[in-house]
Amino acid sequence: MEELLNKLAVTYRQIYDLRPQEGSVKLHPRKQVEKIAESIKLFGFNDPIGISSDGTIVEGHGRYEAAKLLGLSEVPTINLDHLTEEERKAYSLVHNELTMFTGFDMSKLKQGLSKIGTFDLRNVVINDKLLELMDHELNTNQECANMLNLGYTQFPVTGNWDIPEIQPVYELPEGIEEWIGFNCVMSDKLPENKGVHFFIDEDQFEQVWRQADKYIPYLRRYKCVLSPDFRPYGDMPLVTQLYNHYRKHCIAAYWQQAGITVIPTIRANTDTRFMAWYLDGEPQNGVVAVSTMWCGDDLIRLERSAWDKMIAKLRPRAVVVYGEIKPHMTYCGVPLIEISKFTDGRWKDRKESKAEYPVDFRDWPVQAQEVWIKEKYEDDTGKLRDDTPEEIRKLYDEIMDYLRWVEEQGIDL
Repeated sequence: MEELLNKLAVTYRQIYDLRPQEGSVKLHPRKQVEKIAESIKLFGFNDPIGISSDGTIVEGHGRYEAAKLLGLSEVPTINLDHLTEEERKAYSLVHNELTMFTGFDMSKLKQGLSKIGTFDLRNVVINDKLLELMDHELNTNQECANMLNLGYTQFPVTGNWDIPEIQPVYELPEGIEEWIGFNCVMSDKLPENKGVHFFIDEDQFEQVWRQADKYIPYLRRYKCVLSPDFRPYGDMPLVTQLYNHYRKHCIAAYWQQAGITVIPTIRANTDTRFMAWYLDGEPQNGVVAVSTMWCGDDLIRLERSAWDKMIAKLRPRAVVVYGEIKPHMTYCGVPLIEISKFTDGRWKDRKESKAEYPVDFRDWPVQAQEVWIKEKYEDDTGKLRDDTPEEIRKLYDEIMDYLRWVEEQGIDL
């Protein structure tokens, strides 16, 4: 069988030395030639033209036309003089016919397309079914990119896990009179002199990961915003802990780029492995925020170590503390800004109320507050009963007014 293995040498020939074979039966419409030219531009001229010694093209007429379209002066060729003239003519027919004999293994083709990422081959492909499949794969890849928010991650990164860096805020903005939870932002009509925190249930702000752009106009109204508190709980798999740390930094850096003053929140957990990465991407010499709420004894002990490491590494200018300032925090020499109850200002006129609210009612989504009020105080006619406390009536009116506004604006809560 060795006689079938002809040692072919690639020789570059001037394009004007070549000429098409008389009676070539393969059609090469302009559209196909343009596609071949695009392929050459993308990948190079990797398929030599088969010729006889006098320059007659045996196979490769489409590549020849594409080379002329591109203005190439020379092209790679292989000499087929080991075939007789009759064999060369037969080979020309067989070569063209064999390329059309079969289709694609679609399952393997899908796998192949999935591995080229967002590389766009539509300018070099003619087959309609293949184009349709490619469009589907490209759309799928783009959907995956959107799901992972890859467009939000084009920032300088740090550490072993490529965590986006949050830029330092050197001073807490002056004039902050009240802090509100993110769940109150959409209904807040007086955002001046307020800050926004995310120390609320995560299901009340998970949407910022999917719709970071949507909330930019609302958050720009505030003095500053703490970074989304996607929590790396210690009983989570390590990869999930890292993912939440990563998400916090992606959104914080993205919002900073949009002109929002974002202060990073620092989180500890009961998995001691967090000490290796929990400060990745955090800024030095700036203001940071921490929470001491809902901490068990194990976490408090770990937080002491995490606190000391944070102070030593970040050297913050001030620390905003949500909850009680713990004794170990007071010896660091850094100004501590205690905010025990961020929503006190909003609820101060209801502290002496006779109305009994559920635990954490202030942090409920506005729709849940509406349902609770209706279930507790609404009569059979759909109106609030006469014995409804006045502050409940005022709150209900605020909620309904806000929900009407949301509907008018077409906002999806």
